[in-house]
Amino acid sequence: MYLDLVFFINFFFDFLILYATKLVLKETTSCKRIVLGSLFGSLTIFLLFLSLSNFWLLLFKLVISIFIILITFGKSNFFSDFLYFYMISMILGGFLYLCDVNFTYQNQGALFYGAGLGLNLLAIMILAPIFLYFYVKSYKQSKFQNSLLYSVQIYKDKKVYHLKGMLDTGNQLKDPTTGKCVILLNSNVEIPTSNYFYVPYKALNTNGLIRCSKVDLVKICDVEFSKCLVGFSETAFSLGGVDCILPSIFKEEL
Repeated sequence: MYLDLVFFINFFFDFLILYATKLVLKETTSCKRIVLGSLFGSLTIFLLFLSLSNFWLLLFKLVISIFIILITFGKSNFFSDFLYFYMISMILGGFLYLCDVNFTYQNQGALFYGAGLGLNLLAIMILAPIFLYFYVKSYKQSKFQNSLLYSVQIYKDKKVYHLKGMLDTGNQLKDPTTGKCVILLNSNVEIPTSNYFYVPYKALNTNGLIRCSKVDLVKICDVEFSKCLVGFSETAFSLGGVDCILPSIFKEEL
């Protein structure tokens, strides 16, 4: 066993996990504190020389994790920092285990045996940052998209239509006559109407007319909007099951 190598590997992974936690939660901690937290976490290698039961080993690791979080991020958001630290640790550990099983072992049915390849240190150092990069990127993108999603209730002719809407900062469509903003409905959303009119629009250097109708009320997150219309899109838009696109002016109220 090379103690310095084990210490370096522990430090490397602790630094990656803490840095990924910082990016996911948008913490303002410095790299210096991340390094200090990683160094403290690397001290866990000395537990290898202690004869401890599984219970006491788990307890020591939890205590050390608490100090790692306090050193790196402080105590202001301790519970979320602690939770994401362990969640990212398990996700990264599962990924590396999957790679290790696929590259190190071969199987015949349910029997696995060593294939002699193994994941060396260089492969670990290359794969782990790449995996965490794509994980953090996809997490942020998903979180951003979910922050723009709302539950929408449209009241028309004594009926209520429950839809899933997405706020689009680029949707500034308004009826030039009444000044009312337009909620764009997906083509698969059916709201019966007998009275409708056309509102001109311009998008990507394309001019056209969109069929619109008046509604009694629109309610989003307990906020009521009365000065708005619904527009019926002739083409379907695929945005994660979104039923309608909300105008940018709603952002001021939501």
